[in-house]
Formats: sequence, structure tokens, C-alpha cells
Amino acid sequence: MTDNARWVRPLGTAGGDGWDVAISPDDEGWEHTGLYAGWLADGETRSLETGDGEVVVVPLSGAVGVTCVDTSGEKHEAELAGRPSVFAGPTDVAYVPRGAELSLSGRGAARVALVWARTTSERALSFRHVGADEVPVELRGAGQSSREVRNFGTPGVLDADSLIACEVITPAGNWSSWPPHKHDEERPGLETQLEEIYYFELAPEAGAPEGSGTDPVGYQRVYGTKGRPIDVLAEVRTGDVVLVPHGWHGPAMAAPGYDLYYLNVMAGPGRERAWLICDDPAHAWVRGTWAAQHLDPRLPLGGHR
Repeated sequence: MTDNARWVRPLGTAGGDGWDVAISPDDEGWEHTGLYAGWLADGETRSLETGDGEVVVVPLSGAVGVTCVDTSGEKHEAELAGRPSVFAGPTDVAYVPRGAELSLSGRGAARVALVWARTTSERALSFRHVGADEVPVELRGAGQSSREVRNFGTPGVLDADSLIACEVITPAGNWSSWPPHKHDEERPGLETQLEEIYYFELAPEAGAPEGSGTDPVGYQRVYGTKGRPIDVLAEVRTGDVVLVPHGWHGPAMAAPGYDLYYLNVMAGPGRERAWLICDDPAHAWVRGTWAAQHLDPRLPLGGHR
């Protein structure tokens, strides 16, 4: 018997407050991170308070206006140019600190995600608009383990309290989150304790016939240690979410014919904001094979559509 029913949230099962996807630390067994995703019509405005969390506004498709009033009463505004789709390249984003009033407005029809993490200190941070040209794009792995990582919300790129976030693009037929790895223990210099959200979107690869009744699909695997078991093997489609409270996770598999995107949100209780991982020893050797392989020539995918 798997744990899919607890940790997999297919589109349509995890909405609320006007959002198609609404994951919060108030959910049972979930403590540190949140994700909200949904559509804004042209001119539609949606407001919320960040409370004890920090937020990054991520346009998935379309453009979004952002207004923030911080704890000092100062007003900040940003026009996020966005992109046609998550497969078209990096987007500009907006960081909104804890205790702020946040308003979003659609500039034309727009799909937007809010990635959220509970803050762990009282450190005062400032609103920031991060341009798409400021987002480092990392090409990771090799061969069929090749993938593209857009590090808009990682340490060294974005100053935040506890939130770590990025986007990963996996070309059709490739595996990412590979070798399987975990980050569920505090081991200084070796591993940090982070729960993680995977939000998925999929699309037929470039050159696929239009109007062919395609059904873009991918797969995600999560499994545990002896002391902390978990067993997830999920078929995922656009808008689906997989939660990773602990354990080894990977691969995230892009089926042949379909490119795979996921938005990662991570945070934990530790004082160090760092993504330190431990590979599953049974599969760690795979990294050593990459030196003899070429990077997938389809990468980066950004700009192909």
C-alpha cells in the first residue's frame, strides 16, 4: 500500500480561497512551506497578508502587477513581465517579506504561483524585484539525466530568511532529481533538514503535432529509510503537487514525447539556509558516469516556445 493518498495532491483536490492549488503549513503533517497557484483574469486583483511567512511571486504564464506594503508602511510596486509559459524561459519574480500586505493584478490573463515559507527569525528583509536576466540558469547532469535549473530563489541569488525555491525543466525522455537524494536531517556541513513541494506542469515536446489529443504525463518517486518509511510513486500532470516531508526523492521522470517542469519550494527548522543533500548510496555512483556523457543538446529549453 502506497502513501500517495497522503502526499500526492492531483489538480482539483488541493484548492481553496480562489486558488487551484493551496498548500499551507496548516495541513496535517506539513510544517514549513506553502504553495498557491491559480489564474488571474485581466485586471483581476487578489490580496492577502504574508503573516509569519515570506513569499516569492512567480508568474507561470502571463504578466502580473505586484503591490506590497511592508511592516513600516512603505509601499513597493513591481510589474512582472512574466512569460508565455514555464517552458519559454526564466521569469522575473518578486520577493515579499513577512508581515506585508500583498496585492496581485492580472495584466491580461495570467497564471501565477506564490511560493511561501514560514520565517525562523525576526530579521527585517526588503521587497525585491528580481529580473529574468538576474536568474542563473544551471545545466545539470548529462545524457538522459540532463536537466535545466533556474535558481531564482536559492541562497546566493535571493536574500531570504528560510525559503529556497527554483524551477527545473526536464526534456522529454529524461530523468531529473537523480540520483535519488534526501535532505531530512540536520548534519552540519553535510545535510540540512528541508521539506519540499513539487508543483508540476507538462507539455508536448517541441515539434509534436498540434491538436493530436495528447495527454502529457510524468512520474515522481519518493521512498524512505528504515527509520522513516514513505512510499510514493505518482503519475503527474499539469497542476499536480507531490509533497516530500522526508526520505529519498527521485527520479522525476519525463515520459518520451513530453517535457516536464516542476517548481520546487523548500524550507525547514534549521538556522542555516542551505540546500545540502545526501545521495542514496545505492545510486550515488551514477554521478561518476556523467563526465563521459554529453549534456542533452536540447538544453536550455527556454525560448523554444
